[in-house]
Amino acid sequence: VQLQASGGGLVQAGGSLSVSCAASGRTLLVYGMAWFRQAPGTEREFVAAISWSGRSTYYADSVKGRFTISRDNAKSTVYLQMNSLKPEDTAVYYCAAQSRVILTLARDEYEYWGQGTLVTVSS
Repeated sequence: VQLQASGGGLVQAGGSLSVSCAASGRTLLVYGMAWFRQAPGTEREFVAAISWSGRSTYYADSVKGRFTISRDNAKSTVYLQMNSLKPEDTAVYYCAAQSRVILTLARDEYEYWGQGTLVTVSS
């Protein structure tokens, strides 16, 4: 399974940005999908996750109410809509996928990772 993220960029604080991640290859192995992020000098942290059906979504407290994760299984693509962006949201955003039927949130339980896309929020 290969994951290709796109859509990052530079945005002013308070603005919006959307990133997407397309899966290819053995996509039948993909169930849960998620976004993580990593700012310079910090560990990669969980942002949001979505189950295969899309009925279950989870968010980090820091982004709850501002970010929305969604997916289109026909396109094997997961999206992250980011609103009311803050400078502290600046990071490289990574999409991840897992073959577990039951969605989990732990970073180590995601087998497949994209290359990351940089989101920069200016103050």
